[in-house]
Amino acid sequence: MSSMSDSSSVERKPTSDVIGPLTTVDGARLHVEDWGEGPSVVFTHGWTAGWEMWEYQMTALADQGLRCVGVDRRGCGRSTPGRAGFGYDQLADDLAAVLEQLDLREVTLVTHSMAAGEAVRMIARHGPDRLARVALVSPTTPRLLQAPDNPYGIPQDVFDQTIAELTADKPAFILAAAPAFFGGPEAVSDELMRWGVGLAQRASLRTSIELTLTNSETDARRDLATVTVPTLVIHGDADLSAPLKSCGRPTAAGITGSTLEVYEGGPHGLPLSRSHKDRLTRDLLSFVGIATESGLPATRVPSRIPAGAGAD
Repeated sequence: MSSMSDSSSVERKPTSDVIGPLTTVDGARLHVEDWGEGPSVVFTHGWTAGWEMWEYQMTALADQGLRCVGVDRRGCGRSTPGRAGFGYDQLADDLAAVLEQLDLREVTLVTHSMAAGEAVRMIARHGPDRLARVALVSPTTPRLLQAPDNPYGIPQDVFDQTIAELTADKPAFILAAAPAFFGGPEAVSDELMRWGVGLAQRASLRTSIELTLTNSETDARRDLATVTVPTLVIHGDADLSAPLKSCGRPTAAGITGSTLEVYEGGPHGLPLSRSHKDRLTRDLLSFVGIATESGLPATRVPSRIPAGAGAD
């Protein structure tokens, strides 16, 4: 099922950027970046950040002969919100329609944070036929909200306070949350932190609130069970936004045959962390099946933990 109108079209160029927008049936215009030639790797972002949060990985993977596609979620980056709302069903339909309109097949889908819920809902609703594999980086799945059957989740009052602070002063809330997201001032430069904050601040207050509600209220456990393609879960053990114990480990355990990689000292914002972004690039290249090139910094062999291994 496609959410895109038949009249939308995208002009492809052999090696340079291709920018949408693709127009959905409810009027959202989705901005898409399309770099390089080769097997397709599609990047979807956390919360309101936009595709730019992946620019270090997209640049490196495109240089290694991969076609890298970055998608701005509706209402984020340079995409408009449309009228259908921000529930995971709609976000999943948007993502499926992007893959269909660009006729992408054998895709490696790379997600960050709440985009994991978007990806597994897309698989549940549309099937995995266009996917070769999925990498879930710092996922917020299977469920963020604390409940009797999810005791390690985040209490409801934390999300209530988040909505209240966003409503009172959205830019101040995002700025205050940045150090925890990035892992402290030592994890990124001051300039990169300001840049990252600016990415997240672009979305409207409505978009920011609605995505927060979707992220906090959704239980994705049934969706995880529908994932049948090879799946790599990457999670930092210092992630304060989506703790490893309540998110990374149960996400991996909920997907049959998945692999969990734990980054020691890793924060939520792994794609931009000074200490972890290059390792993440190498791990994604390895997952796609491309050997690490000498141009990327050397690192130790990452530890791989089978899904369902014991909790911390």
